[in-house]
Amino acid sequence: MSNKGNIGNMGTMGTMSSMPPQVTSGSPMTPAGTVVSTTAPVFEQSYVENIFRLNLGKIGTFYFTYENNKDWNAKVYTGVLEAAGRDHLIISDRATGQRVVLLMVNFDYATFEEPLVYQYPGVIGNPAVVRSCR
Repeated sequence: MSNKGNIGNMGTMGTMSSMPPQVTSGSPMTPAGTVVSTTAPVFEQSYVENIFRLNLGKIGTFYFTYENNKDWNAKVYTGVLEAAGRDHLIISDRATGQRVVLLMVNFDYATFEEPLVYQYPGVIGNPAVVRSCR
């Protein structure tokens, strides 16, 4: 029996036993290193693309800034919100049907003429809040 083979196996076994367990981010652990299972609900984070996805089909005005562009530093687009991704949104012009893909890296803000559907993490549904814009 060769010592070389035994040393290699012991090294592998030692590495395996010292590896921490795979856990989801934020999972609590005991001092002994065991993962504590929780039943806390998981909520989607509130990102602008998620807000846009909840409001597809609505007409909005979208404001963009293009740095270091001497021809047009800022542009305003108005159209129907058709799609929203992490790095882009797609709007269309009702009159012409033309669609525009806009990059979120240039996005500043948006305005809408109607109420928005908005779900903040931890809030179920769209809470009814009546506010006057006067």
